[in-house]
Amino acid sequence: TFTKRKIWKDDVDLEALVNDMNSSLESLYSTCSGQQTESTPLHVSPEPPSSSSSSADSPQTSLRRSQPMHILAVRRLQEEEQQLRTSSLPAIPNPFPELCSPASSPVLSPGSLPPGEPSTDKYIVKIFSEDGMGKVVEIPADMTARDLCQLLVYKSHCVDDNSWALVEHHPLLGLERCLEDHELVVQVQASMNSDSRFLFRKNYAKYEFFRNPLVISFACADHLSYCFFQNFLATSSCPEVQGYLYVKEVGRKSWKKVYMFLRRSGLYCSTKGTSKEPRHLQLLADLEDSNIFSVITGKKQHGAPTDYGFCIKPNKGRGELKELRMLCAEDEQGRTCWMTAFRLFKYGIVLYQNYKIPLQRKTLLSHFSAPVRSVSENSLVAMDFSGRIGRVIDNPVEAQSAAMEEGHAWRKRSQRMNILGSHSPLHHSSLSSVIHIAQLWFHGRITREESHRIIHQQGQVDGLFLLRVSQSNPKAFVLTLCHHQKIKHFQILPCEEDGQIFFSLDDGATKFTDLIQLVEFYQLNRGVLPCKLRHPCTVVAL
Repeated sequence: TFTKRKIWKDDVDLEALVNDMNSSLESLYSTCSGQQTESTPLHVSPEPPSSSSSSADSPQTSLRRSQPMHILAVRRLQEEEQQLRTSSLPAIPNPFPELCSPASSPVLSPGSLPPGEPSTDKYIVKIFSEDGMGKVVEIPADMTARDLCQLLVYKSHCVDDNSWALVEHHPLLGLERCLEDHELVVQVQASMNSDSRFLFRKNYAKYEFFRNPLVISFACADHLSYCFFQNFLATSSCPEVQGYLYVKEVGRKSWKKVYMFLRRSGLYCSTKGTSKEPRHLQLLADLEDSNIFSVITGKKQHGAPTDYGFCIKPNKGRGELKELRMLCAEDEQGRTCWMTAFRLFKYGIVLYQNYKIPLQRKTLLSHFSAPVRSVSENSLVAMDFSGRIGRVIDNPVEAQSAAMEEGHAWRKRSQRMNILGSHSPLHHSSLSSVIHIAQLWFHGRITREESHRIIHQQGQVDGLFLLRVSQSNPKAFVLTLCHHQKIKHFQILPCEEDGQIFFSLDDGATKFTDLIQLVEFYQLNRGVLPCKLRHPCTVVAL
């Protein structure tokens, strides 16, 4: 009997323990979830089924049968306990709020970092030079066209004169445009076709309209002029630009001359003469969702009536001809004006800020640093060896005069060597014929058409020039110069005097011993030329 009583007491204790656990679990779950849920007691070892008569007579009739607990409820309890545990921890300041969710959260919390592997922020871009050679560059996603140009200038050891540009080139369509300095290179590359490429070249005309607003004008009522830019810089608003343009009809090869209106809202054409009534205006292109390109082969590929074509290409288009709005102006001045107005209307004051940033940076550097020179120049000092012991020339005026005297003495020595008939490599006749080969403005034996193409690509600004070998006279050279957006050619003829060879542009009135001396003179003096030599056409290999 003692054994039976002992077992009964143990059974009673087990029943009380199960009841207490079930009640505490119900209260905890109801408190955490805030919802009235059905009781789900813990699962205990099931007892063998008994008859109804035995269960009624048994003292355990008040015992509730256990039920399996739902897994979902267990997971909810674990999540609630985890939140209660982490909420008691102190808040940690978030050093990278841009990585959190939401992005503005200043405090790090569990699960704020994005799941999975971190995505790389480096992209591969291939840049081509004028000679067709390419260079692969790894850039971040937020690199602008200006930053990439400065990187290429540094890698190619070029002179950073803020005239380099990144060109978006489409060879199959015959289109190209210079990227604006603030545009992201990765975004532009994502919208390009597989056959498109980036080119790295000079473009002196990118901001020429800010330096000289009078260089562009329209032969119509509302034209780009000095007042136009004054109004733009003061209020960031542009007047309406209008005039006649040739437009290629969609799906046809024919061109039609219509009256065009350029506004902030887009480019419109009038279906009835020069009428401005809304019912007569037809929208051709939206400025926000498109870019303007120069047409390289307008006559040959698109049948344009003139060589001064341009087109408006949508950003999200697939690059098909039917998506392009092909336009054509009467002359180069008209094309430049329309394309400039399009850029001003689209980007507004941002375009002027792009123009001012390098100027402000240059002014800032001039206050804190000396003029940029090479390492070899910085390591040199002016010396005077006229006495028994050499001395350093501290006076800058004396140093400049000493350098000029040394230059004159070098010229005299070369003349003396020419008179004596020396056959050394420094013979004057041979030296004057090869000394210009290493200059950036000398392009060797290229054709007249090739020189026109280079001038067009690098911007038809006043003073843009290059030198080349004459095709008609192998002993002569040709100076190709741009003035008022027109390209002119001046022949440089050799002339002999007292057994020495000179070069002249004005039939011997002004003679120079070599081409470097000739270019330096006309960079300071206009002479017989329509303008001074200002911008050399430069072709750099990456």
